[in-house]
Amino acid sequence: MTTANGRVLVVAAHPDDPEFLAGGTVGRLAMEGREIAYVVVTNGNKGSSDRNITSEQLIPIREDEQRRAARVLGVRSVEFLGYEDGELEDTRDLRRDISREIRRWRPDLVITLNPYRTYNSFPGWHRDHRTTARVVLDCVYPLARDHLSFPELLPDHEPHKVREVYLVQWEQPRLVLDITGTMELKLEAIRCHKSQVGDFEAVEARMRNRAATLGKETGYSYAEGFDHIVVPG
Repeated sequence: MTTANGRVLVVAAHPDDPEFLAGGTVGRLAMEGREIAYVVVTNGNKGSSDRNITSEQLIPIREDEQRRAARVLGVRSVEFLGYEDGELEDTRDLRRDISREIRRWRPDLVITLNPYRTYNSFPGWHRDHRTTARVVLDCVYPLARDHLSFPELLPDHEPHKVREVYLVQWEQPRLVLDITGTMELKLEAIRCHKSQVGDFEAVEARMRNRAATLGKETGYSYAEGFDHIVVPG
């Protein structure tokens, strides 16, 4: 599945992104003994259709849901960067913060979103997803690697070279991973996001259908798809 065998860092735009988009893979890696951490970039404070809840009230709800979902999958650490949901921009602060988290966790593998817009793939619609992915790739190479980038992070956060990146990909993925053994765990983790999941049966059916479709050509009952980058040098 991967040439690396060390730590894994999942960098997501919103609480719930890791479980919906890569929860089966995260669960599988945790079962294989990999140490896994999440970095959630935004506070998710726009993600509700409930007219009786405020953005301020939603933030701690979504943080708690994310922590509980992460525990279900065996994730060791969850860090929230607290950027405003729906307003994420590629700034020096964001590049520094993500570089800091890469240097702090020192992962061999980074899992994140996809930087390309596609109207056939739901994650590609959201600007926060694309912005997060672009910045993560810029941090993997070269910002987290080079000591002259963000000198203010030294000496507490020494440079680190990531070996591999998985970008979530639903359309013709280059890497299809078997999550048959962790599909139920993925669904259990998704269920933790109660503020985001109204009709769980409908969500479950959609998740199973997508995972079955991705697995069909490779003979897996359920799968998740990624573009796989091996970082040169």
